[in-house]
Amino acid sequence: MLGRRQIREKIVQTVYSYYQNPVKFDVLEKNMFTGIEKIYYLYIYELNFLVALKELAENQIEIGKNKYIKTDADINPNQKFINNKVLIKLEENPERLFFTGQHKQLKWDLHDDLLVKTFQRITAGKRYQDFMKEDSYSFEEDQKFIGKLFLRYIAENDDFHDYLGDKELSWYDDIHIANSMVQKTIGFLKENEESRTLIKMIKDDEDKTFAIKLLRNTLDSWENNEKKLEERLENWDLERVSLMDKVILSSAFTELDNFPFTPSRVIINEYIEIAKVFATDRSNIFINGILDKYCKDLNRI
Repeated sequence: MLGRRQIREKIVQTVYSYYQNPVKFDVLEKNMFTGIEKIYYLYIYELNFLVALKELAENQIEIGKNKYIKTDADINPNQKFINNKVLIKLEENPERLFFTGQHKQLKWDLHDDLLVKTFQRITAGKRYQDFMKEDSYSFEEDQKFIGKLFLRYIAENDDFHDYLGDKELSWYDDIHIANSMVQKTIGFLKENEESRTLIKMIKDDEDKTFAIKLLRNTLDSWENNEKKLEERLENWDLERVSLMDKVILSSAFTELDNFPFTPSRVIINEYIEIAKVFATDRSNIFINGILDKYCKDLNRI
């Protein structure tokens, strides 16, 4: 589980969509949880991409072995990449295997153009070539290499983002969440422990209850929250505040009012980070100022 920020993000997205296209609450709630479920699909799809890179490398080695005229590299191929301990753990993870078996559309075709081009870029890169030259084998080195490989060629790959957005529109907005899940999965792996449990956004009924309550209360408190915002604006009209800023602030006001055991600074920081993802460049400063005033007015710790 990543923490509540990702749930808050989905609530902000859901409230924003509601004010773009109002629907009944039960439909809205269902759409929100469907969106959360789709993030898990994307997470598995990205893990499968890493596994497919390993499978592609194995396939290339087999092709080399079956050549009529072989080079030394074909006869004695460098197997350091395919023996990477982190890739092997991901490949053998039973939850990934089971979920992919149930959802075969999440398995990558080894002839996929994006997969092949990404593999070619990786193998041509200095980091890969330096890694393959090293004689030492350690779990920590394998982990560090795969973490950097994922960041460089998947998480920061615009072509990969566009590819995902074409397959599922919601993935384009949520790829940063799935990327965090993959990075944490790589980082959580231990050399002498089986890789069994993958990350879920909703870990238990408490998380689900939190999401439903915050969503419902944010919608129910919209007009009241607009008044709270208007009272704290200086030299600015409410009509000039963007809808996204209003949604983020309304969600934050609602959480500050209804979840007293969460420290105010934690809530404020969470919504500042959300503003950095969804709002304009200066929105996080504006939102920080409004929420800080609100907490001081309430004497909210």
